[in-house]
Amino acid sequence: MKLLEIYKFLNELSPFELQESWDNSGLLIGDFEEEIATVVLSIDVDEKLIDSLEENTLLITHHPIIFGGLKQLEFSKYPANLIQKMIRKNISNIAMHTNFDRTHLNEYVAKEILGVEIVKKEGFVAYFDVNENFDDFAKKVASVFKLPHAKSVKCSDKIKKVALTTGSGCSLMHSIEADCFLTGDVKYHDAMQAKSIKLSLIDIGHYESEHFFAEILQKHLKNLGLAVIISSSENPFTYI
Repeated sequence: MKLLEIYKFLNELSPFELQESWDNSGLLIGDFEEEIATVVLSIDVDEKLIDSLEENTLLITHHPIIFGGLKQLEFSKYPANLIQKMIRKNISNIAMHTNFDRTHLNEYVAKEILGVEIVKKEGFVAYFDVNENFDDFAKKVASVFKLPHAKSVKCSDKIKKVALTTGSGCSLMHSIEADCFLTGDVKYHDAMQAKSIKLSLIDIGHYESEHFFAEILQKHLKNLGLAVIISSSENPFTYI
């Protein structure tokens, strides 16, 4: 199957035009006329993954390897070092980032991972209702996402309405209409802002909340007659 046919299928599934203006989803490396037999799915691109791939593979990732303005390719530095290896092995790459967050990822994590029913969805935010003690809920969330602890900002003992944005969503904080916000990459100043507006936060991790990307997409690609493989992409962080 030509890469263009796969791209069109992906675009119908999760239109690339839905990505944020700062994003870089779509075909990043490759030729639309390339014949593809094997597709590998991963949240990210890393050297170990590239070394494990067969030549002429299509790698579909959640995060774009080319993100900001790429002005040079110095092959001793990231991401040029990985791009060079990919080109040598004729590995194509399509990224499905914020468009996939909007159409699939947040909904899947809410329903399938947290086991809740979405009551409202606004862009990148899924809302659901709970009626729980904050500490109990935070521990449950940490367990579901296999986190070593519940890193959180507690503004009330009881929570009823929860908002979810996978990945890094703290920039949305001031538009959240809930008692508690679940998102990743929570920084110190994010926590201070949350306390000031009395919004409880639970950090669900960036990798931990988004690594479901591959298993979601595999279900949609399995009927194309291609070999679709989920890579064992690793969290760059370790907990000691």
